[in-house]
Amino acid sequence: MAMPLAEDLRARERIKLQEIWETAPGIYGWFATVDHKRIGVRYLCTAFFFLLLGGCEALMMRLQLAQPNLRLLSPDAYNQLFSMHGITMIFLYALPMLSGFSNFLWPLLLGSRDMAFPRLNALSYWIYLCAGIFLYVSFPLGQAPNGGWFNYVPMTAKPYDPGLNIDVFTLGIIFLGISTVVGSANFIVTVLRCRAPGMSINRLPILVWGTLTASTANLFAVPAVSLACFMLWLDRNFGTNFFAVSGGGQPLLWQHLFWVFGHPWVYALVLPAMGIVSDALPVFCRRPLVGYTLVAISTVSTMLVGFGVWVHHMFATGLPALSLSFFSAASFVIAIPSAIGVFCWIATIWTGRPRFDSPFLFFAGFVLLFVIGGVSGFMTASVALDWQLTDTYFIVAHIHYVLLGMNVFPVVGGIHFWFPKFTGRMLDERLGKWTFWVMFVGFNLAFFPMHILGLIGMPRRVYTYPGGLGFGGYNLVISIGAFIFATGVLLLLVNVARSLRSGAAAGPNPWDAPTLEWSVPSPPPPYNFVSIPIIASRHPLWEDRLNETDERSILGSDVLLDEGKETLAVTALDAEPDAIMTMPGDSLLPVILALGMSVVFGGMLVVNWWAVSVGAVGVAITLLAWFTPRVSGGAERQAING
Repeated sequence: MAMPLAEDLRARERIKLQEIWETAPGIYGWFATVDHKRIGVRYLCTAFFFLLLGGCEALMMRLQLAQPNLRLLSPDAYNQLFSMHGITMIFLYALPMLSGFSNFLWPLLLGSRDMAFPRLNALSYWIYLCAGIFLYVSFPLGQAPNGGWFNYVPMTAKPYDPGLNIDVFTLGIIFLGISTVVGSANFIVTVLRCRAPGMSINRLPILVWGTLTASTANLFAVPAVSLACFMLWLDRNFGTNFFAVSGGGQPLLWQHLFWVFGHPWVYALVLPAMGIVSDALPVFCRRPLVGYTLVAISTVSTMLVGFGVWVHHMFATGLPALSLSFFSAASFVIAIPSAIGVFCWIATIWTGRPRFDSPFLFFAGFVLLFVIGGVSGFMTASVALDWQLTDTYFIVAHIHYVLLGMNVFPVVGGIHFWFPKFTGRMLDERLGKWTFWVMFVGFNLAFFPMHILGLIGMPRRVYTYPGGLGFGGYNLVISIGAFIFATGVLLLLVNVARSLRSGAAAGPNPWDAPTLEWSVPSPPPPYNFVSIPIIASRHPLWEDRLNETDERSILGSDVLLDEGKETLAVTALDAEPDAIMTMPGDSLLPVILALGMSVVFGGMLVVNWWAVSVGAVGVAITLLAWFTPRVSGGAERQAING
């Protein structure tokens, strides 16, 4: 009778927890939810929508460049497309997409019921959405950013670009930066405090290491570009002279501030994607990742060194030779931790028993693209070679292998891998393999010839080119490849739509994976875990198979936490139980705060101080309500205003 009685108790606990944690129904619940899984899915869907927008912009540019002397687009329209494509893919797609994975998966991977600050989590999404709308509303008005995603001065100073285009860029990036900073702070506190007992830092999944490292870097990097954008906005609207030579300013200061942000940001877009590969690839090799400790250390080392290489974007600006030598050396050194990851992935495949399912194909394809993108970056670390290649299509090829190949392929592989956990259904395996091969062929056809174009002298940032230079044939191949790659993305959408409607039921762990998210139903319930698990290894679901120690994780522990909306807090290093945190329920404050900030930035755009004042008052009132203390669940319970 003991077993049925235990099952009956668990069933009653599930019902009780469902009532406590479930989001309110209807429109109110849709706007007020703070459930990390819903927010994660919204990040994924919104970022993918921006990927489609950025892809359409790229296809329009490729039509313009497919042959010499085409006039499908005017120079100004091309500049806006070119700029919005870069802004979309780098700011509105790449990091938010990875944030979507981390938002959904982190509490499940860590054995927690939610992120540390659920309302802050919701706020980061709503600000991201509002900032994306803020940037894109300018497009149909013909006032979209037109200075490239790098926005170099003095080209973007008021005398040379008098419209609202650059003001939209500067304010939009500041607005978006707020989302990034609050989201990054939430990730950092979550990994330090919201883990299952026993999940010490040497047992964290590599995806957690990647996102943690990127989030820490964002706290230092994003303020640099936000400051640069604010200074440029002041130059353009109030006559300050931070970047204007005529007033004693320094145009090169913009590049320093931008690339102090820009190069760490590149790694912030790659390290979480590398974490996806490091955690998911071993599942299909039927063995743990080779060199876990080395990969974790190399992840942190890559970001640390990444803060010391920004000047390799500025080798052609006339800086002193000693400066060039230092940053050239740092740019070579950063290849070492990156190579460690590659060797560990290859060793995992070599020593394992690979299953060639569609997620594995995307992860293995990523390894090849990682090597190609890394080698081209290693080449430009040489000052002499960089002088020859800078501002040519070789750099365009490199950045697409790094930011598209090293981000999109892990992301699509991650979608195939975790789609069962997101939805409870499997993606079609045959269509998934077709998706990989079409995307892989299209990607390399589109971007590898750009290396050759750069070597024969085609400059970047041109909207057309004359005939007779040998560029036309390569550009035609590139344009064809871009459309093939887009076809692969379309196949993914078809697969997702079909599988949502009629895909095979997944079950809790269809891949026989080792980490905690696969120990709960698919999709997970609102409370994630009936009881907080107690962890004894890096692979709690493979412990009997690996038999590395005599200890075993306890997935059905007695830590129920069912007196309210609660989760466990632990110590930072050893994950020992420390406090019980009372979590906030559904709240409209995040969306109201994001809308108030939108009014502030809209008023700043048109320099309307009445609108700025109204928005600022709304923001202040919302923050006052936000920080009003809530009643905790008991004397021994620690409430947080997240």
